Amino acid sequence: MNSNKNSSRGRQQGKRKPQNTSRNKFENRKKFSKEMQQNTKTKQAKQPTESDGIRLNKYIANSGICSRREADVFIKAGSATVNGKLITEMGFKVSETDEVRFDGSLISPEQKRYVLLNKPKNFITTMEDDRGRRTVMELVANASKERIYPVGRLDRNTTGLLLFTNDGELAKKLTHPKHNIQKLYHAYLDKKLTMNDLHKISDGFILDERRVIVDDISYIQDRPKSEVGVKIHSGRNRIVRRIFEHFNYKVVKLDRVLFAGLTKKNLSRGHWRNLTEMEVNTLKML
Repeated sequence: MNSNKNSSRGRQQGKRKPQNTSRNKFENRKKFSKEMQQNTKTKQAKQPTESDGIRLNKYIANSGICSRREADVFIKAGSATVNGKLITEMGFKVSETDEVRFDGSLISPEQKRYVLLNKPKNFITTMEDDRGRRTVMELVANASKERIYPVGRLDRNTTGLLLFTNDGELAKKLTHPKHNIQKLYHAYLDKKLTMNDLHKISDGFILDERRVIVDDISYIQDRPKSEVGVKIHSGRNRIVRRIFEHFNYKVVKLDRVLFAGLTKKNLSRGHWRNLTEMEVNTLKML
């Protein structure tokens, strides 16, 4: 009898176990569901914001050097530094105030833009003018979503080629005297330039206690002797006009027809165009 009772109790206990297991599974699901919700909230709370900075590979890609995937390879290879420190860590973040260099060159997260304008008269070369005069920035307002700047300057009445870019290193290179960046001007004078004065200008002379050297000067072929071509690399203010004023000529019209190898071909007055990749590479090699 005792054995039967024990068997009966065993069977009853065996019948209860499934009920407990089912209840336990239900409780476990509820617990798991709560944990998932908590984890999700935690993850959402930890999502990075723009103020946290951006990944270095994205920063490099945004600068126009390469894709993000390629940037990862370059980072691993040791091509990137941040504030002078070599970075090879994947996922490293940088802020707008960090100095980021790629193979030693300073880079910007903005895509580099290079815009060539054929400037008309009566526009001054400045970002803005407190006297309300028209500026060259009005002419390239729709050329780029990035903020671009004129490379060098042309005075208000001078027409011709003017380059704009947000590439600070290239702009510095194109305006620094040591790089001898050549510019060619078509000058229209108020009278014929004598051969004697042409030779004097060609040989070099002293202007405001500094020697002026032109790279080349010649009459314009099949044009009056009052039209002269002047090739020069000096960046001194109004230098072409001052050269002729020194010899008692007045420049009636001045047009820059060549700048650092770039020409006005197929570029109408007052219009702009983006430089080709080949043109940009050529400028960087000057």
